[in-house]
Amino acid sequence: MATTHRQARTPALAHALSAAERGLAVIPLSRTKLPALRSPHRDDPGAAPCHGECGRPGHGVHDATSDPDRVRELFAAAPWATGYGIACGLPPHHLIGIDLDTKATGDSSAALRELALRHLFTIPPTVVVLTPSGGRHLWLTGPPGVAVPNSAGRLAPGIDVRGAGGYLVGPGSRTRHGAYTTAPGTAHLAPAPCPRALLRLLLPAPRAHRSTPSPGGAHGQGLVQFVLAAHEGQRNTRLFWAACRAYENGIGPALTDALITAARRTGLSEQEARATITSAARLTRPTDPGQGTTPDRGA
Repeated sequence: MATTHRQARTPALAHALSAAERGLAVIPLSRTKLPALRSPHRDDPGAAPCHGECGRPGHGVHDATSDPDRVRELFAAAPWATGYGIACGLPPHHLIGIDLDTKATGDSSAALRELALRHLFTIPPTVVVLTPSGGRHLWLTGPPGVAVPNSAGRLAPGIDVRGAGGYLVGPGSRTRHGAYTTAPGTAHLAPAPCPRALLRLLLPAPRAHRSTPSPGGAHGQGLVQFVLAAHEGQRNTRLFWAACRAYENGIGPALTDALITAARRTGLSEQEARATITSAARLTRPTDPGQGTTPDRGA
């Protein structure tokens, strides 16, 4: 999966540069799968939270970059790195990782197939990375402006999700337990779009809120209140979720203005809100009857 980089001093750097060429933001990892560079603020417990604004490396996934020169700088600062992490949720791919853990109780692949049957989605052909423990990472892409949260076992036992703020161990990395490799037949693939039904499962469920009158009746009122209750960092995700529910229930066009107004009150611009609602409308269009709904047995 990696191309040859003559100036790369280690296999990990070569693989990381290859990933960066495809627009994936990377960081160096140690043999423990943790970021190789320690925080520059580790000796100052009273320091204000920093996500890299100080300009120094050592901020974990916040250091992630696809700039080859910056990638080389990070690995030069961590010559002991034996692997690399790929940041999820960042443009242009907005990567989502579905981690099928074989060490968990039960069969995580069977659990994913059951979810696919129950919710009528198919896992498309996509990049699959094999872990040293026998697990698998499925690479999918999400829509812009939608932050899929990280979770462990929420979908089903043994299924973890890597989303915004998380990272996946890249193929070619070596850890104390072995190497991560690309599954045969998937190295040439690009990460596939996340099926719309699966994306709905990955987004946070709404909580009950006191409502005020809005188009679409009580259901529309609840969706508007759900958007109004959003905090910074979840505004786009909540708006996208609410817009999806509105279009699924046939009240999308009637509720658009109310959702935009609510989103603007949380701090989004009208342009951002309209783009997110348009993305939700596109995602919830009826599926072509000719498309299959049988889950991929390789998942």
